[in-house]
Amino acid sequence: MVMTDVERTAAPSEGADLLSTVQQQFDEAADLLDLPARLRGILRVPQRELTVNFPVKRDDGRIEVFQGFRVQHNLARGPTKGGIRYHPAVTLDETRALAMLMTWKCALAGLPYGGAKGAVIVDPKQLSIGEIERLTRRFATEISVVIGPERDIPAPDIGTNPQVMAWIMDTISMHQGYTVPAVVTGKPINIGGSEGRLEATGRGLTYVLTAASQHLGLNIADVRLAIQGCGNVGSTVAREAAALGMKVIAISDSRGGVYNPHGLDVEAVLTHKAHTGSVAGVANADLITNDELLEIECEVLVPAALSGVITAQNADRIKAQIIAEAANGPTTKAADAILYDRGCLVIPDILANAGGVTVSYFEWVQGLQEFFWSEREVNAQLRRVITNALQQVLRVAAERQVDLRTAAYMLAVQRVADAVTTRGIYP
Repeated sequence: MVMTDVERTAAPSEGADLLSTVQQQFDEAADLLDLPARLRGILRVPQRELTVNFPVKRDDGRIEVFQGFRVQHNLARGPTKGGIRYHPAVTLDETRALAMLMTWKCALAGLPYGGAKGAVIVDPKQLSIGEIERLTRRFATEISVVIGPERDIPAPDIGTNPQVMAWIMDTISMHQGYTVPAVVTGKPINIGGSEGRLEATGRGLTYVLTAASQHLGLNIADVRLAIQGCGNVGSTVAREAAALGMKVIAISDSRGGVYNPHGLDVEAVLTHKAHTGSVAGVANADLITNDELLEIECEVLVPAALSGVITAQNADRIKAQIIAEAANGPTTKAADAILYDRGCLVIPDILANAGGVTVSYFEWVQGLQEFFWSEREVNAQLRRVITNALQQVLRVAAERQVDLRTAAYMLAVQRVADAVTTRGIYP
């Protein structure tokens, strides 16, 4: 079983920093919306937090206690939705921040969800498959008091995968006494997963790129892409963009990148990475660093790896007309201002990478109805939802004379605030 890569090692303080940044972004949107103080107090913090400490039996017979979290930020628009990550440096503050981001992402896409996030402090690479299964089933049992098809629907994230979701679904189903396919999304297709879910984040980003390129009057055949990151999302973007006629001129992974101004053979690059573990060394391409990739002359830059890679120090040297944030938080606030002043269109992460949660919503709907769609139907609905969200963000950005990130937050925050206001406060 292949686990999703543990993409980074973060210091505990990074979680607090991320939470502070997310709350600051909310405050700025709330100011522009003149949001009343009573609504700000509700939306600025999570609605529910569950911390669990649970034992797991290791293969050698030892009992080890792990800590996990499930945070639900807001339930006004529907049940909460968000991934579960397994990572040795994950914190409660980071989980809070990610849950809040999921609320805005779902609202922006028009999905009937609030945001949630779950995590276990563990390095899955240090556990056997059997230990991961036992950890997963015990964690699912611990959080079963807050998850369910009508309450909170987990999905894969860093360090987890479809098999982990299958174990969670099976555990909850055993508790209920019948199969509950809609309790998680991102499951294997043979037990109720959705066609197109694995590629959804990268494919949705490609749909956004196509619409954004047309908005700027760019000819698709003339669009050159540089992609930092060659995981599931980066590789899907490369394949989908090439199929549309765009030219992928650079792509990288953690060991470095490759560049060909005339265009890379995407399938050759991905095959080389599959065989060697890296894109470096592929034929007919020059070696470049991850930092150099960001500054290549191109129409579209896709940061699909780490957060905070576009900063005030390098923003002036970025030549792309469009930056589509596949990763979470790749652009710092200071860089945002520089890029906006230069006329660069930055498509924020809560829009650019919303394809995953959108198709997760489709999977949830299919599970509830026990009626499954073809991949063509999934992709058509994904394109509709994601391009509609982009058009709405572009409209607000033009009307309010703000960047796309601010416009996206204004739309999302207003929708959640409206839901809270309409429902009222109980009792």
